[in-house]
Amino acid sequence: MKLSFFKTLLVLSVFLSSAFAETKTHIVIDSFSSGNLNQWETKSFVGTTNYQVVSVDNQLILRAVSHASASALIKKQKIDLLKTPFLNWRWRVENLLGKINEQSKSGDDYSARVYVLIDGGWAFWNSKAINYVWASNSEKGKQWPNAFASNNATMLALRSANDKTAKWYQEKRNIIEDFKTLYGIDIRYIDAVALMTDTDNSEGQATAYYGDIYFSEN
Repeated sequence: MKLSFFKTLLVLSVFLSSAFAETKTHIVIDSFSSGNLNQWETKSFVGTTNYQVVSVDNQLILRAVSHASASALIKKQKIDLLKTPFLNWRWRVENLLGKINEQSKSGDDYSARVYVLIDGGWAFWNSKAINYVWASNSEKGKQWPNAFASNNATMLALRSANDKTAKWYQEKRNIIEDFKTLYGIDIRYIDAVALMTDTDNSEGQATAYYGDIYFSEN
C-alpha cells in the first residue's frame, strides 16, 4: 500500500514537471478550441472581413471571408523571443486573387497573412511588423516593403501561386532571425500577433482558414 502510494506521488511529480516544462516552452496564441474570438481585437481598414470559428473535420478553426474588405484580428501578447523564438501556425486558402501587383497600393491584398508586431507606442515610427503572406503572384521567398507603410512593415511571401489551394500548410519561423534579416535589428520581444484576409484594393474576394498558432522554444 505504501509502495503504491509513493509510486503515485512519483508519477504525479513527473507529470507536473513535464507540464511545467511544456508551459515554459510552448506559448499558445490561439488554437480556437474555445469556439470564440474574445481574446482578439478587430481593426477595420475598409469594411469588415468575416472571421468566424467553425468546425472542419471535427476541429475548431478560424475561417476568414473577405469581399472587397480589409480588417484584421489582433492578439496583444508580449512574447519573450529569447525563450520562445519560433512562431508556428497552419493555414490554407481556397482561392488566390488573380493578376495583381502586390508591391503596389492597388494590389496590396492577400488571401491570408499572419504578422508579428513591435509596438513603438507614441514613437510610432519605431513600430515594426513582418507580414508573412500567401501571395497570389509574388515568388515564394520574395520580400518587399509594404506599399502603404514602407518603413514600418515588410512583406515576406511564404506561399505563392505554386502552392495548392484548399490544402493545409504548416509554417515555422524564427522571429529573431527574420527581424535581423529584414530590418537589421536585434530584438527580444514582440507585442502582438495579427491575422488578416484582405481584398479591398483589388475589390476581390477570398476565403482562408487559420489554426493552431503558437510560439515554441525550438
